Amino acid sequence: MESLPFPPLPPPASHPSFPTLSMNLISANLRTKVHFSYSIFRRFSVSSLELTSTHELVRSRSCRKRNLLNGVGVRAKVSDDELKERWLASLSCPFSEIARKPTDGGEEPANNSGSEWVIGIDPDVSGALALLKNDESDCSAQVFDTPHVQVLVGKRTRKRLDAKSIVLLLQSIHAPLGTSAYIEQSIPFPRDGKQGWWSSGFGYGLWIGVLVASGFSVVPVPSITWKNRFELSGSLLSKDDSREAASTLFPSLSSLLKRKKDHGRAEALLIAAYDFR
Repeated sequence: MESLPFPPLPPPASHPSFPTLSMNLISANLRTKVHFSYSIFRRFSVSSLELTSTHELVRSRSCRKRNLLNGVGVRAKVSDDELKERWLASLSCPFSEIARKPTDGGEEPANNSGSEWVIGIDPDVSGALALLKNDESDCSAQVFDTPHVQVLVGKRTRKRLDAKSIVLLLQSIHAPLGTSAYIEQSIPFPRDGKQGWWSSGFGYGLWIGVLVASGFSVVPVPSITWKNRFELSGSLLSKDDSREAASTLFPSLSSLLKRKKDHGRAEALLIAAYDFR
């Protein structure tokens, strides 16, 4: 059977080239984006797997917060002793070499290796600074009222610490660099009011800043700690008992502790003697 001839098909209509190029570009871009997204997703998935292999996400039953724990499931906790050491280290003498330069006349500085110096501070505006010096043959004690100035707060005149005079006072005692300075830790009470809170924190912070910048090693001491040392804690005891204890411990300074307002001097002396060897 003979095949019937078919007329030749007409050539395909010529289409403009730009749609084909556009589709090719779109297809290429789409493949690139898909490949790029897949790579990101894969990297993210691998990282997630690695993270979950070394860490564990735990949801708390009480607050429903996620905590990132290490592989053993225990969060590293800084001990109270370590926190205290860090706090004291931040208040220590910032100078690496504890040595004085020779004077302008070429004289060598005094050697304090055979003596021990301790400073005690009642940081209140009505407080004081006490200096104890234990030489090889003698023990001496001095006490200085805290310098202050009168400032206008609102419509009232109030006492504030005189920072410049405090710096000059510390320079005048010529204590060796690195001398320990025990300061009563400021813990305001609710009955003190806003002004009392502000004044207490201001004085405490100012003293610490000046002492560290002057080369002293600051040791904050809670009032209950040093008072227990001298059996002065208790509701039946008053600041008069502090004056009596300081007068007994430092009889040569008893004449400076007779008035009620001298309790700041007495407490500064007791704070200095709290850990004095």
